[in-house]
Amino acid sequence: MNLYLLSLGCAKNQVDSEMMLGILSKKCDITNKPEEADLLIVNTCAFIDAAKKEAIDKILELSDYKKENAKLIVAGCLAKRYKEKLISLLPEVDRFISLDEYKDFAKIINSVTNSQFCEEDFDFINRYTLTPPYMQYVRISDGCFNRCAFCAIPLIRGNLVSRSIEDIVAEVKEAVSNGVYEINLISQDTTMYGLDLYKKISLIDLLESIIKLDGDFKIRLLYLYPDIVTDDLINLIKNNPKVMPYFDIPIQHSEDKMLKLMNRRGDKKLLLDLFSKIRKEIPNAIIRTTFIVGFPNEDEEDFKNLCEFIKKVKFDRLGAFTYSDEEGTKAHLMKNKIKKSIKQERYEKLMTIQNEIAYNLNKKYLNTILDDCFIIGYDEDSFLYKARNYAYASDDIDGVIYVASKKEHKLGDKLKVRVLDFDSYTLTGEEYE
Repeated sequence: MNLYLLSLGCAKNQVDSEMMLGILSKKCDITNKPEEADLLIVNTCAFIDAAKKEAIDKILELSDYKKENAKLIVAGCLAKRYKEKLISLLPEVDRFISLDEYKDFAKIINSVTNSQFCEEDFDFINRYTLTPPYMQYVRISDGCFNRCAFCAIPLIRGNLVSRSIEDIVAEVKEAVSNGVYEINLISQDTTMYGLDLYKKISLIDLLESIIKLDGDFKIRLLYLYPDIVTDDLINLIKNNPKVMPYFDIPIQHSEDKMLKLMNRRGDKKLLLDLFSKIRKEIPNAIIRTTFIVGFPNEDEEDFKNLCEFIKKVKFDRLGAFTYSDEEGTKAHLMKNKIKKSIKQERYEKLMTIQNEIAYNLNKKYLNTILDDCFIIGYDEDSFLYKARNYAYASDDIDGVIYVASKKEHKLGDKLKVRVLDFDSYTLTGEEYE
């Protein structure tokens, strides 16, 4: 049986896809040509409108590829959030598999395909990884205790459910033994790890257990909530070279009024103090954040202050979204919604400001030597290798380092780079020996 699987959305969703493939790859031949597939699976995202539209478009696109007797399955967040509606709207789909049905994934596949070839359960170790050999996503928990007014994740994924430290350490150990260099710890709220399982926030306990493992590897933390980025966590990152000094802290807004409306903990002073402390303690730290523009009741003064906040903090990495009105969330019921044109205008202005900040921040790398880079690909147009280091996350948001080299390299090779040029989102240089 030929299998085609399309994974949409975030890295957390990708881990689910990898567990699906871990089960199915034992009995199926994986193809990248949907027209050849006997079984087509779309693992969907449903976080915001754009993600939902992409998912529907891809489902319809794959339904056109269905050959006779092929089966089309839709899994993931869209199936969880809108399953009953979708059954009637998308008769092309043979089965929707909601998140809470994953425990029965093998049985469902057997039923849909009228076969008995699937026997194994979802397992974080038994994965068919979709990442390059030098990196891996390790999902340490699912769901979230936060109830941000704009966010549909708790409606989809539910409350926080953490994996045990032993289970996570076993996965990391296995990955490192297979040559993985970059371990990306991910969840909806990584800083809250363990609260459900151990009745206390246990991220530091987890990190200390992982750090003890032998091997040449680095840990990257993604998705940290600002008010629980503690002094102890900052000190651990500062004093342990196995943990990359990379702080991905989505804060959504700077203004107290907006943070309160968004149901976010903390305030402007807390945020300014936190970023100042990180930079004082770890001068080479990278700080990445995310903002929402056009949230209900955001007026011109709020947006102006947000822009001034960005200019003051000078984030190394910054992403932004225009507010997406999601049914079932608290914000959906709010009045004073912002026009689409105004949201877009604010988004463009904010990103223009950040573009200039990023350009000026990258100036400091000119003529310096970066000694912790690793190869992630090759650009056929420029004849340059593509590389990353601790300052660039793996999700294609931060940019890359372009490298000229006289040597032939493979994925994951480590090298030093002398920086010769830069722009807002890339550095360009040559291999330094």
